Amino acid sequence: MNKTVDEMSFSFAEENYIKAIFHLSNWGEISVSTNSIADQLNTKPASVSDMIKKLANKGVINYRKYQGVEITSKGKSLALQVIRKHRLWEVFLVEKLRFKWDEVHEIAEQLEHVKSPRLTDKLDEFLGYPKVDPHGDPIPNKNGEVKVGPKLGLSQMEEGSQGTVVQVDDSNPAFLKYLDKIGIYIGARIKVNERVEFDGSLELIIDNNQKQFVSSEAANNILVAKE
Repeated sequence: MNKTVDEMSFSFAEENYIKAIFHLSNWGEISVSTNSIADQLNTKPASVSDMIKKLANKGVINYRKYQGVEITSKGKSLALQVIRKHRLWEVFLVEKLRFKWDEVHEIAEQLEHVKSPRLTDKLDEFLGYPKVDPHGDPIPNKNGEVKVGPKLGLSQMEEGSQGTVVQVDDSNPAFLKYLDKIGIYIGARIKVNERVEFDGSLELIIDNNQKQFVSSEAANNILVAKE
C-alpha cells in the first residue's frame, strides 16, 4: 500500500467518505455523483461538497463539475486499508469473542479507524491471514491485493443446479438473522429445487436435507460458487 497515504492524517469522517466513494465507484471503476454519496452516507449534498474539496486537496479523489468524483490510486490505497481493518476486526469478533455475524458491523465501523499498521498486521497474523470475513467479503492483504473467486447470485441459478454459499449482504442485521433462522451460512451447500414463476422465489434444499423457500429479494443478496 502507498506509504504516503499511511503517513497522512485522515479523520474518521474522511475515511468513511473515501470508503463510501470506493464502494459506490465499483472499486474505482466509475465516477460517482455527489447525490449518490449523500444518499449513501445519509447527509446533505452541501456537506458532501465541502468534504470533496478536502479530499481533493489531499489527493485521494479528483472532482470535475458535472462529471462526478473519481477516486485516485492514493484514495484506493486508503479505502483498502480501512476495509482490511474492518473485515479483520469482524473475523476477530466472531471467531475469538463469539459475537454473532449480525452484531459485528457497527463495532467494526469503530475499530476500522484505529491508526496502527503494526496492530493490523499482528491481528492478521493472529487470525491466520483469513481471506474472507464472516459474511464472505474478501479481505485485502497488506499490499491492498484482493483475491476474488468466481461466484454468482443465487437468484441467477437454474433449477437443479447446486453450489456453496460464499458471500451474503451484511448491510442489514435483520437479513443476517433471517439467514440464521432458515439455516443459510457461509459454506452451506444449496440446491435450487424449484423456481416459482409467479414471484421468482426459490425452493432450496440446504445441506442435502433441509427444504426452504426464499424470496427473490433474499436470493439477490446471496452469492454462490456454483458446482
